[in-house]
This record gives sequence, structure tokens and C-alpha cells, in this order.
Amino acid sequence: MHKNNKMLRLILFLLLISSFLDAQKPLSIKEYSSVIIGAQQFDAYVPSLKNKSVGIVTNITGVIGSTSIVDTLLLQKVKIKKIFGPEHGFRSLADAGEKVKSHKDAKTGLPVISLYGSNKKPTKEQLKHLNVLIYDIQDIGVRFYTYISTMCYAMEACAENNIEFVVLDRPNPNGFYIDGPVLDSAYKSFLGLHPVPIVYGMTCGEYAQMANEEGWLKNKVKCKLKVVTMKDYDRTASYKLPVKPSPNIPNTEAVLLYPSLGLFEGTIASLGRGTPFPFQVVGHPLFSAKEFSFIPLPSDLSKAPRYVNQVCYGLDLRKSAYLTNHPRRIELSWLLTLSRNLATNGFFEDNFNYHVGNKLLKQQIQQEFPEEEIRSSWIEGIERFKAIRKKYLMYPDFN
Repeated sequence: MHKNNKMLRLILFLLLISSFLDAQKPLSIKEYSSVIIGAQQFDAYVPSLKNKSVGIVTNITGVIGSTSIVDTLLLQKVKIKKIFGPEHGFRSLADAGEKVKSHKDAKTGLPVISLYGSNKKPTKEQLKHLNVLIYDIQDIGVRFYTYISTMCYAMEACAENNIEFVVLDRPNPNGFYIDGPVLDSAYKSFLGLHPVPIVYGMTCGEYAQMANEEGWLKNKVKCKLKVVTMKDYDRTASYKLPVKPSPNIPNTEAVLLYPSLGLFEGTIASLGRGTPFPFQVVGHPLFSAKEFSFIPLPSDLSKAPRYVNQVCYGLDLRKSAYLTNHPRRIELSWLLTLSRNLATNGFFEDNFNYHVGNKLLKQQIQQEFPEEEIRSSWIEGIERFKAIRKKYLMYPDFN
């Protein structure tokens, strides 16, 4: 047994070294136009939609150039009957967590059914008379970013109602690495449905295939799935998104910082909502270091930001080394710094474990585990996930 433990520690050490060496490679950030996205490849899917009643799950990010996929497909004579909008709505960007009501689209007159209100999964009645449901949303490749959960709920509904499901694939701007604890099923929620790490290194099309074939949909149902792949997608790069993916992820910096800063959503910290730089700063009114401060104010994108009109002290990450030389891993030091500084103020909130996907990280932080020891506890789960992931990759891997 002792020899086995020594061997396991050696393997974990070598994997950490390998991860460190990979992180030394400079990150390429490419223009979105360098990829031909799934939605652009009309010949691959539009002919199959002829004479079919079509629904589409999309939002403001589902664009070709500056034109909505809905408007584009209507010009292609596709018979779109219903639009399904995820968190933040269809044509506009509602605040995070804000319920979006079903309504009629002012431009097309089509019914828009909210999947972030009373129901997060299309009902049998809502899917009635549809032959195909298309999914076209720009994801950012993080487990607790809820678009991927919306996609999987829609897949379940299609499987249960014998409706074809088509994914129009798009680049993953955080698709160049894998990191974080794998979800413990005890913490399954809309913030994470499946046993994947926080950063899973897959496009939404690849993820859809994995969820479908691994039996991860409810009752192990399988939908009739078609993925319209991209051309010239480079998984080793990040991408400048043409449209911000949600109200408070406004730029490339916020996209790259989100996997690390999203963990603070389960804490008492402010992530800069109500400022010009959300998800690029983190702070709290009682943080003891005073070198940087910001004041959250109400805005159209954040009507009631945390600590409104209060001075918050914290960390400004807009020009951090993390961005200039991305280490290809979640940055834990910021979380450790604020948690220790604010420990007496009840730093963790109830949903922290649901963002992380387990109860262990909170315990490790409270017991002041070294950062690398925390990371080593993720490795075994990540390696198991990589073996599953490998089966469903549709583009060259970064390993």
C-alpha cells in the first residue's frame, strides 16, 4: 500500500509539472472571423430543414456577422415557428438571474419562449408541431455558465418528443485548457449538470455529443443529434467574440478571467457589477488592502449591484500577468487572498459548493491547504474526464 501511495504521488507530481510546462506556451488570441462557424455553412443544414417546422434556441450571440441567425434563416425561407431564449433573453441582455418573460418578437412577430423563468426545459406543449430544434448560442466553456445546461435540457426535451436537435457549433474562447474539480453529483444543479471540470475544453457541439452518448441526459435518453462543425477552428487559441456573451462579460479580458472569478459568485465579494469593468475586478467594503477601490452603481445591465454606492476595496485584474501570459489554469490565489482576508465576515455563501461542484474546496480553503495540494486533488478526476472527452472531439486537440 505504501508503495502504491508513493507511486500515486509521483504520478500527480509529474502531471503537475507537465501542466506547468504547457502553461509556458504563449496564448494566441484570434479574430472570430478567422473561423467559419457552423451557422455560416448553410449547405450543411438548410436543405434538410425544407418543409419542416423549426424552433431555435438562441440569443443575441447567435449572429452571422451582425445579423441574427433567426433573421438569416427566415431569409433562407426556413419555416421558423418558435424562438426559445436562455438566461438573459433573446434580442436584449437581461441582468444575471433576472427572469425573462415569454413574449412576441417585435421584428418577426414570432413567439419567444423563455427558458429562464418558470421552466428551464421546453415542455411538450411548447414543442408541439416542431420537427427540428436548432441550438445556436455563443458559449464560453465554463461549467457554471448556464447556456450549456439550457442546451442539455433542450436535448432531453427533443429526445422525449422525437424531435431532431441541431447544434450550430461556435468557438470556445476558453477551449485551450482543462482545469478545476469534476462535478460531484450531490451538487448537480443548473450551474452544472454533468461530471465535468469547471473548464472542460470542448465546443458546445462536442459537449452535446458527449452528453448524448454517455447517457448523461435524464433517464439516459438520446436525441437525434446533428452537429454542424466549424472550419479552421484552433483549439489552442482564444477568440475575440463579436458580441458580448452576457451583460457582465463585456470583453476578452472578462471571458478569460471568468473561470476564476466566477467562483466568487458563491461568496460575499463583488465582481464589479455596476462598474465599467465587471468580471475584471473583485472586492469588498471590508477588504483590508486599500490600493484599489471601485464603487458599484445601478445601470441598465445591473439594476441592483451588490454593495451599491459603497466603496469596495480589492484586486484590479485588468492588466494582470494572468491575462498577458495565461497560465492555462484557474487562478486560485485571488480566492485564497480574499477568503483569508474576509474570513471573519462569513466569506462563503450557500451556493459556493454548487459553483465549485463539490464541498471539498471550501473545506480545503478554510483549513488553509496549500494551493498546489488543492490542485492535486483535482488531477485524478480531470484525467478520468479527459479519457471520456477524447471520444467526442471533432477538432484537433491541444495535447
